[in-house]
Amino acid sequence: METVPKGENAQTSLKVRVWRGDAAGGEFREYAVPARENQTVLDVVTQIQREIEPDLAYRFACRVGMCGSCAMEVNGRARWTCRTHVKRVAAPGEALEIRPLANLPVIRDLATDMAPFFDKWARAGGTFQPKDAPDGAVPAEFSVVPPESKQRREADAGIECIGCGVCYASCDIVAWNPDYLGPAAMNRAWTLVNDVRDGARRERLEAVSGDAGCHSCHSTQSCTERCPKNLDPSSAIAGLKRTLFWDSLWGRLR
Repeated sequence: METVPKGENAQTSLKVRVWRGDAAGGEFREYAVPARENQTVLDVVTQIQREIEPDLAYRFACRVGMCGSCAMEVNGRARWTCRTHVKRVAAPGEALEIRPLANLPVIRDLATDMAPFFDKWARAGGTFQPKDAPDGAVPAEFSVVPPESKQRREADAGIECIGCGVCYASCDIVAWNPDYLGPAAMNRAWTLVNDVRDGARRERLEAVSGDAGCHSCHSTQSCTERCPKNLDPSSAIAGLKRTLFWDSLWGRLR
């Protein structure tokens, strides 16, 4: 199927292939939209939805690269579509191919179900557990964490993750092992392992030590290469491996 806006020709139109369907299956459909200067992939998807296919499902919020909810796969690579300019990913005359993020269930069209991603975040112990504060009580005093300390620097290196799922969709291990926790969940675990205020260090390390955890990572570093926030989940996973080795050696794990 090809829909060309009136008055457009091949020199001013951009050819786009968009995946349409749901969890049961689907197909690519082809559209043509006006090619504009400084056009982002999200602009293209929005134009298709507003002017050609009003039932096209996709997800976005801020449009300025703060929320990460507009992540999709563009020409075979997971990206934030709001900050991906068409000129960066498609040469003149080349088609754009847009599909939902890999490794996640498809709700409809370009919208994926993020529940498995966040479920694994929880399984990896991704929730801060304050020391000396049972049953969710607030500690009596604030902990002081010197900014120059090694642990503070390790925690700060990964704290800016916003859970967009780009690393998860880019991970080869998740693709063939659906139980694998994934880079974002373990980056979060590493951040909390280095947070001296957290009281669940041992439980968190045990959560990332099994077959679905950090030792399954093959260090291909696709997560680091493609992280839109320029974080380094590969290094975080390597840090978990080192910590588990030493804690196991010294008997600090059950």
